[in-house]
Amino acid sequence: MKSIEKMMRKLEPEHDGKWAKFHPVWDGFYTFLFTPGETTRNGSHIRDGIDLKRTMFMVVTALIPCLLFGIYNTGHFHYVATGETTEYMDMFGDKVIYGLIKVLPLVIVSYAVGLGVEFIFCIKNQHAIQEGFLVSGMLIPLIIPADTPLWMVAIATIFAVVLGKEVFGGTGMNVVNIALTARAFLFFGYPTMMSGDRVWFSGAPDGYSGPTQLGELASFTGKQVDWAYPNIEAFSEHWSIMESFIGMIPGSVGETSTIAIILGAALLLYTGIASWKIMISFVLGGLFVGVLCNQFAVNEFMELAPLHHMVIGGFAFGAVFMITDPVTAAQTSTGKFIYGFLGGALSITVRVFNGAYPEGVMMAILFMNVMAPLIDHYVIGANIKRRKKRLKVKELKAA
Repeated sequence: MKSIEKMMRKLEPEHDGKWAKFHPVWDGFYTFLFTPGETTRNGSHIRDGIDLKRTMFMVVTALIPCLLFGIYNTGHFHYVATGETTEYMDMFGDKVIYGLIKVLPLVIVSYAVGLGVEFIFCIKNQHAIQEGFLVSGMLIPLIIPADTPLWMVAIATIFAVVLGKEVFGGTGMNVVNIALTARAFLFFGYPTMMSGDRVWFSGAPDGYSGPTQLGELASFTGKQVDWAYPNIEAFSEHWSIMESFIGMIPGSVGETSTIAIILGAALLLYTGIASWKIMISFVLGGLFVGVLCNQFAVNEFMELAPLHHMVIGGFAFGAVFMITDPVTAAQTSTGKFIYGFLGGALSITVRVFNGAYPEGVMMAILFMNVMAPLIDHYVIGANIKRRKKRLKVKELKAA
């Protein structure tokens, strides 16, 4: 590593040389590979050399279990769609290879395009490379179907980085989550590629209308039904809570396995990177609305068990990796509880009341991103009022 560091030092552009404008790019690569050499020693409580790149790298590490499981799951449901197997552990090697072929290009395009935009802006504005996309570049491929065309991934990434972050001043200044901004762009710009009955089965043949292990839903509903919106009783029987918890269901690349998501959550909580207050309150908000819907069900979506809501769609992934984004989340302690609870509650509300869009996590989190400053504003205002009252009481007692 010392030889690599020496080589990097030799390649460092001089600040007043003709290549000076490329110094931010060099600095980005250097600090990614090596810990910064400057640390505070005297007169400060903070003496650690860790920087934001290490923090972002830890989040990427937490996403690895979701990525690995998503690769295999993509391969599995491809072979389910082609009718070659319905057993989850059959053709293990073939499924992994197929998943790698479909998923890795999504990751590569996301990083290449996103970091390319970052480099352009850091050269143009002459600031250090911003680390935020290290996480967003991994999140974007994990929250979309595996068959999403690469050109669409590229366009969505450019849109999210430029209009979702750079126009606001870059990393730390964005109002909404970058990865979800890309997802929203794809959903509203190319809805047929992001929803329906075939998009979750990579390489599904034309005319395919659902997983073969479900077969015709006639025995449950009396007619052939789009598998994505079946009778809830049929859905619960064939996609059990345990299957959904493990991840043996179709869906976006990295969102299906709650177990993999929990492994990532454990790392983020252990390192103190993510807020447990937001995670817990998000789940509690979802459970609260789920229980309430069960008591006053007016449609079949409201009849789904509250725990089942927690392990399907993007709810668990959103609770761990999306709603906890420290830039777009509420900052006050009380605000984090309110922010998370309302986010979880709104996610399930959209899911059960909008039959045309049963996955409300994306819209709920984006909405709460916008509302986070307002939540903090009122929390701080309430704290100020309480302090003023205590001050008046002390003044009266003193008098």
